[in-house]
Amino acid sequence: MSDRTSHPLADSQIRDIGLAPDGQLKIDWVAAHMPLLNHLREAFARTRPFAGKRIAICLHLEAKTAYLALTLQAGGAEVAVAASNPLSTQDDVVAALVDRGVTAFAWHGATDAEYRAHLAALARFGPDLVIDDGGDLVALLHQSYPDVAARVTGGCEETTTGVLRLRAMAAEGVLRFPMMAVNDARCKHLFDNRYGTGQSVWDGIMRTTNLVVAGKTVVVVGYGWCGKGVAKRAQGLGARVVVCEVDPIRALEAVMDGYAVMPIREAAKVGDVFITVTGNRDCITEEAFAVMKDGALLANAGHFDVEINKHDLGRLAARVRQVRRNVEEYQFPDGRRVYLLAEGRLVNLAAADGHPVEVMDMSFALQALALREVAQHAYPPGVHPLPAELDLEVARLRLQAWGVEIDALSPSQRRYLASWRGE
Repeated sequence: MSDRTSHPLADSQIRDIGLAPDGQLKIDWVAAHMPLLNHLREAFARTRPFAGKRIAICLHLEAKTAYLALTLQAGGAEVAVAASNPLSTQDDVVAALVDRGVTAFAWHGATDAEYRAHLAALARFGPDLVIDDGGDLVALLHQSYPDVAARVTGGCEETTTGVLRLRAMAAEGVLRFPMMAVNDARCKHLFDNRYGTGQSVWDGIMRTTNLVVAGKTVVVVGYGWCGKGVAKRAQGLGARVVVCEVDPIRALEAVMDGYAVMPIREAAKVGDVFITVTGNRDCITEEAFAVMKDGALLANAGHFDVEINKHDLGRLAARVRQVRRNVEEYQFPDGRRVYLLAEGRLVNLAAADGHPVEVMDMSFALQALALREVAQHAYPPGVHPLPAELDLEVARLRLQAWGVEIDALSPSQRRYLASWRGE
């Protein structure tokens, strides 16, 4: 565990502190468009809910995350960060955070060994509270740093994948501290997962390829909230949409939303663009690669780079070469080529800037409020839902920032809804 009095730069592992001015410009831009975090930052500065606490954050390290870290710092916390994905880290933003007093262990393009070393350094920081994205930090604390895990009083998780891992830990009885499933809050999955993923995935694909979407057949593998957003935006861009699912209810929903639904082995024959967004592994494998069109694009929007089977892809290819930044061409012996974007990692963050600022303002407001909740109230170990009143608070703040007013129930309406007599 590091010395609590040491300077953040001395403890940090970053690319170049000289990049800080450029990173600060990015943080200033998002701060100007994040009214919810601005509101919470002012409130936290007055009330100091994190005074004397150490907070470890494992998220995608770009400007929006940086402003969350600074918001928590304003609440009295000592903050350290590491990346939840090596390709989403922006070195100038990380430098700006260190310049502002946040300890950081991350650089863009970290190897697997470097990524694990950065997470280990974050664990040795000795947090009291954690924010995780995908569950890597929480898993590491339990597997390799049980003494640190024992002192953690709580935290919150950002993603569907992470919540699934946490619930698996809780089911086995090994989760040692309370974690709030922020991903399950309505203001998270209804907006971040649907509208945020829907826009940012296409931002990443279009930036990377400079190809038209209209007229193409887009195959969306997984029709959860993220898949719904990706499919809707593809349709809006003029694409024909095919959905692949394993859940019959979601498949039925996709049909009634107007999309074709078929197994991946059939969709592989007609797709021009494939986007995986399931949270599971091996969603596109050798069976699909064998029948894909020449020129098909492969992109992943799930948390880990396991949804598109890169081992199968590499084994089948006669030649692999990088043809554009974040675009690898796999040429098969019969001459067909398929293009893997961003190494099969999260295309919206590895090849773009992630979700729109206003969307992440809501998600990170939820994170900040969830962390305050577990800091101020003693929850038992396990996975906990975000209190509904915090979800509603974020929704009200977002509407207020847009200048939108809504109705309120009258006393008689409340009585009617609470009565079984219909009086």
